[in-house]
Amino acid sequence: MEFSKRMDRFGDEIFAALNEKKVALEAAGRKIYNLSVGTPDFAPAPHIQKALLDAAADPQNWKYSLRDLPEMTEAVCAYYKRRFGVEITPDQVASCCGSQEGCGHIGLALCDEGDTVLLPNPCYPVFIAGAKLAGAEPWYYPLTKEHGFLPYVADIPEEVARRAKYMIVSLPANPVGSVGTPELYAELVAFAKKYDILIIHDNAYSDIIFDGAEGHSFFNTPGAQDVGVEFFSLSKSFNVTGARISFLVGRRDVVAAFKKLRGQIDFGMFLPIQQAAIAALTGPLDMVKEQCGVYQQRRDALCGGLRSIGWDVPNSHGSMFVWAPIPAQYKTSMDFCLALVEKSGVLCTPGSSFGPLGEGYVRFALTMPVAEIDQAVKAIAESGILNG
Repeated sequence: MEFSKRMDRFGDEIFAALNEKKVALEAAGRKIYNLSVGTPDFAPAPHIQKALLDAAADPQNWKYSLRDLPEMTEAVCAYYKRRFGVEITPDQVASCCGSQEGCGHIGLALCDEGDTVLLPNPCYPVFIAGAKLAGAEPWYYPLTKEHGFLPYVADIPEEVARRAKYMIVSLPANPVGSVGTPELYAELVAFAKKYDILIIHDNAYSDIIFDGAEGHSFFNTPGAQDVGVEFFSLSKSFNVTGARISFLVGRRDVVAAFKKLRGQIDFGMFLPIQQAAIAALTGPLDMVKEQCGVYQQRRDALCGGLRSIGWDVPNSHGSMFVWAPIPAQYKTSMDFCLALVEKSGVLCTPGSSFGPLGEGYVRFALTMPVAEIDQAVKAIAESGILNG
């Protein structure tokens, strides 16, 4: 059978290859420290679990939902007011099955074949996949060490900006751990207005920001609601990654187009999951702040620990990831990843899987307690992999 040529646009899924290596080593009796996949190891709060279980006990809630419950969209609006101080209305909210799915599909509602879109490099892979699914042509703006791994719109050529349909911005950034500033967001709004570009802000990690900084919404910036939408996820803040609860929030015409698209392929979010979302959005936020503190302790243990054994890894400023340059003696990030897990049992993700400018780096996920991170650092030190 000949498959769609569309599939030729995509490479192999790197996490599957890494998981095969992990399984093989575990089968051989090796201790593996899995710091490759960014899924929280914390439990959801009891009131969130209870809301889902109570709703699932009602047989009526097992039917198609066909819509977002008004109580849920109103809860998103109330949360934006409480958490970010931002006013939005229910017609500015649409659910999706996780930001991964939302980012993968939104290009279908926005782009025609051959349209140009601006994507960060390195970036989360679904940004690239979503553009390619829509038949758009990605133009990669670099996230470099010289600019703090932040978007630098002054370097985007004017002819590229004039033909661009949308620009994805992800802050705090996966995989590089950079955090936006009010000045940067103001630059992005001005840039978008000048060139009539839609900003799509991926805001999955606004509650995981370190060293006393405060996470914000893109819409804290004046004028942002005129030029942008934001993917707002419950996954990382509330530890519900498997439930796939996310929302597109912002400009009404874009949200309406996204709803229309999703109406062709989906019958709505499972009602018990909607009830869990309402519980998360309206419940206490103390544990979210406490969890951020734990992530910072893990960041300090990993980055400080690696520096103490001779690997110069800078601190992440936000997200649940650390972006580390590979030792000079290794030619590729994939070679280093495979050597690292083979020699030390520590599994991370090669930077090359996040785009060409990710080459030369690896990403660690802060998904283990401090004591286990200390053990992983010790295993790296004892492996001799940093000795050349």
